[in-house]
Amino acid sequence: MRSYGQYCGLARSLEVVGDRWNLLIVRQLLVAPARYRDLIDGLPGIATNLLADRLRDLETSGVIERRLAGAGNVVEYALTPWGAELRQPIESLIRWSTPLMVRGPEGDSFRPEWLTLAVPALLGTRVEVRPSATIGLEIGGPFLELRATPAGFEVGSHDGGTLDGVVRAEPAYVLGLAAGAITLSDARSLGLVEIDGDESLVRAVFAA
Repeated sequence: MRSYGQYCGLARSLEVVGDRWNLLIVRQLLVAPARYRDLIDGLPGIATNLLADRLRDLETSGVIERRLAGAGNVVEYALTPWGAELRQPIESLIRWSTPLMVRGPEGDSFRPEWLTLAVPALLGTRVEVRPSATIGLEIGGPFLELRATPAGFEVGSHDGGTLDGVVRAEPAYVLGLAAGAITLSDARSLGLVEIDGDESLVRAVFAA
């Protein structure tokens, strides 16, 4: 393991998760435990040998663990309780990234499951809506739902239940709304967003 030789919490943290791809691996595992092939698919651009090296390093450091999943003794990777504590600093980095995201994807890869971490991090607790309020997110991929909870917001797959509203938009505009980089009124006037259902609730969720 690379050492900075500094008795500093930041330096020692970076020795564990500061290498290229490490925090993105953690991002994927914050979404859900994953098999090796799932991680390859969810990390566009990573080489298979590099992923294997990074997984080994993170496991040795105690950030992730291997476990058996389902039938056939298939191995999946999951965060340890200590590794899961990286959620808060990763969410802080997502919020810090807002000025970097304004220019849009510019040809970069995007996977819908990344919204499950990004949108709750960007919304945080800056709005108050009734618990259990649920909004569908139709983003041109898997149909997701945004749920209000007493602790904040969660994004996941739609469970087929009743929705209070539906937002139709490209993922970049959903991120922009969550970050407050664009208002819902402006996005609608530009034809970037469509809303069905309880518009007042949608406005409360995405209030800047």
